[in-house]
Amino acid sequence: MGTSTGRAKRQRGEIEELPSGSLRVKVYAGIDPITKKRHYLTETVPPGPTARKEAEKARTRFLAQVDDRRNPRTRATVDQLLDRWLEVLDVETSTRQGYVRKLNKHVRPLLGKLPVGRLDAETLESFYAVLRKCRDHCGGARKAIEHRKVGPHDCTDKCRPHECKPLAPASIRQIHWILSGALNRAVRWRWIAVNPADQAEKPGLPQPNPHPPSAPEAARLVTEAWKDPDWGAFVWVAMTTGARRSELCALRWSAVDLDGAVLTLRSALYVDGTGKLREKDTKTHQQRRVALDVETIAVLREQLARCEARASTLSLSLPADGYVFSPDPDGSTPLVPDTATQRFSRMAVRLGVATNLHALRHYSATELIAAGVDVRTVAGRLGHGGGGATTLRVYAAWLSESDQRAASALSARMPSRSGPRSN
Repeated sequence: MGTSTGRAKRQRGEIEELPSGSLRVKVYAGIDPITKKRHYLTETVPPGPTARKEAEKARTRFLAQVDDRRNPRTRATVDQLLDRWLEVLDVETSTRQGYVRKLNKHVRPLLGKLPVGRLDAETLESFYAVLRKCRDHCGGARKAIEHRKVGPHDCTDKCRPHECKPLAPASIRQIHWILSGALNRAVRWRWIAVNPADQAEKPGLPQPNPHPPSAPEAARLVTEAWKDPDWGAFVWVAMTTGARRSELCALRWSAVDLDGAVLTLRSALYVDGTGKLREKDTKTHQQRRVALDVETIAVLREQLARCEARASTLSLSLPADGYVFSPDPDGSTPLVPDTATQRFSRMAVRLGVATNLHALRHYSATELIAAGVDVRTVAGRLGHGGGGATTLRVYAAWLSESDQRAASALSARMPSRSGPRSN
């Protein structure tokens, strides 16, 4: 029923006629937990002969959402949700840093200003499509030059036209799960009624495709590394143990049992938000013992002798908890993981081998599988969780090849078949 002011007030909610003839539906939905102000659900219905009827439908729908607690309780943006979520998120520092980098690089620039209540499956799927086209979000239309230096400078061949490169499928999938976690918290807090990430088509699981160096390439790499005995020892141990670079850089002499032929990987290195090197648990939060072969034991004994000799030359003692791979004579500071990665990459480029430091884990795994070592043992040495599920998924091709060789070997040992044979 109309009034002199063009506004029809009801017990709950109201329908206001605007100067354009449109009708604005407004229903009170509680106090916004972010702004602490009154929050309303609103919708504008275009003018027309059925406008009043459509407005009543919208008001009834809003009232039902409020009664069933299915309405968004806030006008908070995605940025505000992410800020609040990060405040209560309980993860390791290095994991948080990875989340923050991805959110700042990809999510906040494209979705940050959008109200959480307006985020839906279509928006998320469009967002993932942008990332698949270009990791810099240009949509395929960017013509800018990518400069290597900030400020005025003379461009070199390193300043080149932008080329669209898609974000890796694994990164897109991780962004999806980060967003899904934040939106799940928003549902729990009743900021929104449903999680749109659950309704969106999830980015596909990337197909594992490890590229370990071949045996001849691995031999060239380790031979080149031995020109510096300390560096050679690092590369050798990386190849034979399959340890992560962060675990090797954190390895201390107290964790190396040369008589027992085993080393214990119990920690890893990471760089915190201030740029300082810190130690944390291994990726799976479990320490693991890795058996050592005779040659690797000899390599580590020689490495220990070199470290002790350097320390003795400077009248220092090598502490039991000194780092195995350290730039300091007393082993007080570790080799920085990024430094190891960069040095290995430069070495590989010099040799013309297309590989990286992480690929040595793949080399270790594939060589073990080729030698007939069971999956559970390989998974244990690599520190894979899930009882070998990850190992099976990543190295399926090598496992299939190994299985084929096993079948052929078994067939060769079977007695000759008797009876007629088909031609």
